[in-house]
Amino acid sequence: MSLWCDKYRPKTFDELDYQLEQAALLQTIVASGDFPHFLIFGPNGSGKKTRIQCLLHALYGDGVQSLRIENHEYETPSRKKIEITTIGSNFHVQVNPRILEARERLYELIAHCIPAEIIFKGLLEELLANCDDVLKIQITQIAAEYEHRLRQGSKEIFHLEAFIAKFMCIYKQHMQKMAAGLDEVFD
Repeated sequence: MSLWCDKYRPKTFDELDYQLEQAALLQTIVASGDFPHFLIFGPNGSGKKTRIQCLLHALYGDGVQSLRIENHEYETPSRKKIEITTIGSNFHVQVNPRILEARERLYELIAHCIPAEIIFKGLLEELLANCDDVLKIQITQIAAEYEHRLRQGSKEIFHLEAFIAKFMCIYKQHMQKMAAGLDEVFD
């Protein structure tokens, strides 16, 4: 099962039908043989992933389409373990550093002596304001459970992170159900 946007995403430069000047420039760079490293940035939905996939296809062929997900665990000098999920093929690796931003923000708030209950309440309000009505009851129930754990536990950051992870799991399952429903409609 794949998302509609991934199923119909252009795979070669010839299939692109927008921003053709950028595509031509990337084709020229690939054809020159002197291919440097690239750091790609831009707003969401601007076609970064599509252009990168086309670029990789031009360089390495169809092998870039078979992707695998890997989890890497690193230990910092302060003995904190960081797990980073990468997506890649035999020819490339995609790393998204945004996954570490939530933890960084939580640590920053706690370091500035903001009570964990206030952080939790603000987090819950934002999540409920931005999610579907179907999920609100389930998220509220889980929030009550984790808020109770937060009051009883000693390491506040663990309970906040656990709540975020649980929310992400629930939201992922919800999105998968929605995608499965869309696949049935379009098939």
